[in-house]
Amino acid sequence: MFEKVVIITRKTRLAELVERFNTVGQARFYIEHSGGDFREYEQEDLVYRQAMDITRRSLPTDMKVQFLDRALAPTVLFTEQDLIITLGQDGIVANTAKYVKGQPIIAVNPDAARFDGILLPFLPSQLREVIPAVMAGKAHTREVTMAEARLNDGQRMLAFNDLFIGASSHVSARYMLTLQGKSEQQSSSGILVSTGAGSTGWISSAFNMAGGIAAALGGRCPEPVTMSWEDPRLFFITREPFISRHSTADLVAGWVADGQELLLESNMPTGGCIFSDGIQADSVEFNAGAVVHVRRAAEKAVLISA
Repeated sequence: MFEKVVIITRKTRLAELVERFNTVGQARFYIEHSGGDFREYEQEDLVYRQAMDITRRSLPTDMKVQFLDRALAPTVLFTEQDLIITLGQDGIVANTAKYVKGQPIIAVNPDAARFDGILLPFLPSQLREVIPAVMAGKAHTREVTMAEARLNDGQRMLAFNDLFIGASSHVSARYMLTLQGKSEQQSSSGILVSTGAGSTGWISSAFNMAGGIAAALGGRCPEPVTMSWEDPRLFFITREPFISRHSTADLVAGWVADGQELLLESNMPTGGCIFSDGIQADSVEFNAGAVVHVRRAAEKAVLISA
C-alpha cells in the first residue's frame, strides 16, 4: 500500500534564532542580553533532535524516506503511496492534513513534557509498533471533518481547525453575510468558522470573551460549543460586530449544517483576506467582487489513533 514515508518536521526556536542571527553564539548573546535563559532553547532543540533520531531509526528499512519541513508541505504533490508522520506540536497536524489528500497521518509528540498534544497520540518510541499496524491495515483511525472555502474565481482553501475571513490588519472588515436565505451587511473584526477539531481552539476565545463580559455584568455566561472531530457541522462567530447605518448584527453566530453553506461577499476594496488554521502567510485575497462559499469539505483528515 505504501512505498514512501514522509516525515513532516518543524524548526525549533533555536533553529529559527540561528537563521535570524547566523550563529548559535550570536543567538545566545541576544537572548541572554535580553534577560532570557538560553538553556531552555538548547534543551528544547536537543529533545527535538533526539525525537527525530528515534523516529529515523524506527522506520522500515525497505521503504523510501523523505524529511520535509512543514513550510514546504503546500508545494508537494502527495500520493496514495505516501505514509505521513508529523513530528511537532498539534498545529503541524492541522497544517499537514490540508495537503495530504486524505492519506493517513501518524502524529508524534516529540516532547511530551512541553506539548499537551491533543492531536498527538504517539511517542517516537511507539513507531516500531504503530507503523507495521498501519501497513497491515489494522490501525485505528479517526476521520476528521474539515471546512472548505471556495471563491468565485476558483480558488479553494481547506481548514482542519478553522477559517478566518476578514481584513488582514486591525481595521473593520465589511461584507455581506448570507445563511439559510437570510442576509445582512456586517462590519466586524472578521468571521471565524470552526470545525469540530477546532472547537476548543481559536473560536473558544470568543466564548471566553463573552463569558467574561457576562460575568462582569452579572449575567449568565454562555456555554462553549463542544463538537466531536467527526461532527459534519461547522460553527461560525462574527467577531466584534459593529452596528451602524450601514451594518447590523443579527447573524453573529450559528451552525452551518451538513449540506448548507455560509456565503460571504466582500465589500472591501483592499486588505481583505482568508486563511486557515492561523497561517496568515498562506492567505488568499478577499476584496470587492470576491464571493466565498464556506461548507463542510468533501475530504476528511485521516488520523491514526491509539
